[in-house]
Amino acid sequence: MPASLDRTDRSILIGAGILVLVLAFATALLKPARRGGRTGFPSSYSTSWDGAKAAYLLLSELGYDVKRWDNAPTELEDGAKGQILILASPLQPPTPEDVAALYRFLERGGRIVATGDDVAEFLPGNMKFFEHDDAEGETKFPALLPSPLTAGAPEISMAAPTGWHPPKGDRIAAYGNKDTAAVVTYGVGKGTIVWWGSPSPLTNRGIRKPGNLALLLNSIGASKGKQILWDEYFHGARGDFWAYFSKTPLPWVFAQMGFLMLFVLATYSRRYGTIRMPGKVSRLSPLEFVDTLGDLYTAGHAGPTAVRVAYQRLRFQLTRQLGLTSNITVAELARLGSRTLGWEEQSLLGTLVRADRSSRTLDVSDAEALEIVRDIHEYTARLDTRSAPDKKRRSE
Repeated sequence: MPASLDRTDRSILIGAGILVLVLAFATALLKPARRGGRTGFPSSYSTSWDGAKAAYLLLSELGYDVKRWDNAPTELEDGAKGQILILASPLQPPTPEDVAALYRFLERGGRIVATGDDVAEFLPGNMKFFEHDDAEGETKFPALLPSPLTAGAPEISMAAPTGWHPPKGDRIAAYGNKDTAAVVTYGVGKGTIVWWGSPSPLTNRGIRKPGNLALLLNSIGASKGKQILWDEYFHGARGDFWAYFSKTPLPWVFAQMGFLMLFVLATYSRRYGTIRMPGKVSRLSPLEFVDTLGDLYTAGHAGPTAVRVAYQRLRFQLTRQLGLTSNITVAELARLGSRTLGWEEQSLLGTLVRADRSSRTLDVSDAEALEIVRDIHEYTARLDTRSAPDKKRRSE
């Protein structure tokens, strides 16, 4: 550690370093990882060997109503019948709201063509298997039964999934071998799921192999009255930049940098910042007496005393200006004062009565005492303003 750092600074820097390491470890631990070692993904934007732009353009040329979908599943329209959603090996995990929206989409008659093992998080059925990378080679899978899904495609080629054994019943394996299933279809509500064990048949490289294009077209069905939504939302495409930005590791990076900057500022700013001398208030200032007296009244809860002093001063000034005796009643003082000075009698009487009562008891809150003193000072100020011209005329 540098010699210029004291013990407190060293503790702060050590704490900052430990916090950065913890955040870095948490980022690495929580970052979603792709299984199977795939370096790419079947995006309809990608022209690489494992992209899927060729399949997307081919569907458009064949007359299908196909478009890229970069919105959340919660924004799928209610009229799901006739809509087909292609979930080609999604990279990002779904939220519970996304899963619920996909389930509603299927129940309303929608169709989902899904690929890969990670899509198990999205779909009902709870089927687990392991997806191999396309680079490890592909396996030929024969059709296991005649159906519209296998028409014109007695055999397909794809990266072989491992350990995919769908339960018997409504889950039908359309392609596979004795070791594993390759394509499975089943119904959910009014809708249908066609699930491929790997996206390789629709990739730019795999779609040219025998049977793979027919598998894609059979999975989608006839083009008339169908709308195909090719999901890019779970490939990272979002409707706006900030929604995409929030799904990347960059917010964690900026958060760590922010924490580090705060610790650096806390360490050095108090030492190297601009030196400012504290302002000095003259002890001869009249406000010092006022502040001291106010503090004493507050500490001693002497609100009644403050009311008594202000009230007696107001009575003295009123009786002096009006030529009245000092023992005049409050009601008579208010009546004569309002008649002579032009003040409202009820308002003056209320202030005098409250002040007289509060000055004789200790059961007065500080807030009430402050309000009464303010009212008294207002009347005192009126008297001072009225008496100033008279004093000037007498001096002349």
